[in-house]
Amino acid sequence: MNRSGTERTRGATASTDWRPRTFGIEEELLLVSPATGEAVPSAGEVLGGYKRPADPASVPVLTAEFQQEMIEVVTPPHSTMAGLEADIVAGRAIADAAARDVGVRAAALATSPLPCDPHPVRLRRFAAMAEEYGLTAREQLTCGCHIHVSVNSPEEAVGVLDRVRVWLPVLSALSANSPFWHGRDSGYASYRSQVWSRWPSAGPLDILGSPEAYHQLVHDMVSTGVVMDEGMVYFDARLSRHYPTVEMRIADVCLRPENTVLLAGIARALVETAAREWQEGVPPVDVPAALLRLASWKAGRWGLRGELLDPVSHRPVPAVEVVNALLHHIRYALDDAGDLRRTEELTDQLLSAGTGATRQLEVLHRTGGLEDVVADAVNCTVWVPAPAGEAG
Repeated sequence: MNRSGTERTRGATASTDWRPRTFGIEEELLLVSPATGEAVPSAGEVLGGYKRPADPASVPVLTAEFQQEMIEVVTPPHSTMAGLEADIVAGRAIADAAARDVGVRAAALATSPLPCDPHPVRLRRFAAMAEEYGLTAREQLTCGCHIHVSVNSPEEAVGVLDRVRVWLPVLSALSANSPFWHGRDSGYASYRSQVWSRWPSAGPLDILGSPEAYHQLVHDMVSTGVVMDEGMVYFDARLSRHYPTVEMRIADVCLRPENTVLLAGIARALVETAAREWQEGVPPVDVPAALLRLASWKAGRWGLRGELLDPVSHRPVPAVEVVNALLHHIRYALDDAGDLRRTEELTDQLLSAGTGATRQLEVLHRTGGLEDVVADAVNCTVWVPAPAGEAG
C-alpha cells in the first residue's frame, strides 16, 4: 500500500520528554463444546479450576463476564507492542488450557455461529439486568475487544474522546468477526454490533469539550433510570471508571491474536494523535453522532469487503482507502512509538487475508458445517503469530 509520509503538521510532533503511552486489552472469549461447536455455560467450572496468579498486575488473568458461555482475558498494561502481543497470545493460551481442563475450548468468536440460549452469571446485578432489559439482556451473548490506553489527565481524556470518535467505526470494520446469529448468516460482517446497539446507552458520543460535560452526561443518563448504573454506560469509547485510561469498546473480539495486536497499536496511536491535537488546540471534526451511527452501521454490515464512510466527508469510499487514511492520520504517533513497520505489516496481512468474518464464511462455504467454523476458530484463537519482520 502507498503510505508515503508528509511533513509533520501541528498536533503531530512528540515533545522531547515524550514516552509511549501504556495500553492493555480485555478480550471476551466464547466457551464451546469441542464435539458440537455449541456454546456451553461452563464459565463457573473454568474459573473454579483456574489458579489466579499471585501477581495479577503483571500477567494475563481470567475473569467472568455477563453470560456463563464466555470468559474474559485481561492483560496488564504494556509500553511496547511486542510486550502486549506476547501477553495476548499467552492470555488466550491460558484461557484455552483452563477450558480444556473441564472439557471445553475457548474460541475468539464475537457471536456464536450455532444457536444458543445463554445463561447469565448468577450475580444480583446481572439478574436485575435480565429482568429490566428483557430479551436484549437474555440474548446478549457477544464477545468484544476493549482497548485501554493511558491518558495524563481528565481534560486530555475528554479531548481524546472528542477527536477519536470519527475513526472508531474503522476499528469495527477491521475487527469484524460475527457473521452468524442463531445458526444463520446474518448478512453482516459484525452482527455483534447490531446486537450490542440494542442497549439504550450504546453508541457514539457527541463532542463534549470538558470532563465536567462528560460526567454530567453520565449522571443525567443514570438519573433517568433507563441506565441502571455507570457500569452500563456503553459508549463506543469512554473514560474508564477504574484506571486513568480511555477505553475503546467498539471492536469485535478478533479471530486471530495478531489482529488484536493491530487494533491495539492503532488505538494507542489514535489516542496519542488526538492528545497532541488537543494540546495544540486543533479542534475536533464536528460530525453529528447520528452520522457516526450510520458509519458504524456500514462498518458492521460490510467490514472490509465493500465501502465505508469517509470519517470527514461521510461519503462512501472503498474500505481500503479509509484504512489508508487512518494509517496516514496516525503515522507519526506510530513512528514515534516504534510501531509503524509492524502496524503496516499487520494491516497488509489483514487486508490480504480478510477479517474473521471473511474466514468464518469461507470455512462454511468450504465445509458446509457451522461446527467446522467453530473448530477452525478454536485453532485460530491459539494460533501463534509470526514474529515482527517475518509476516506472511
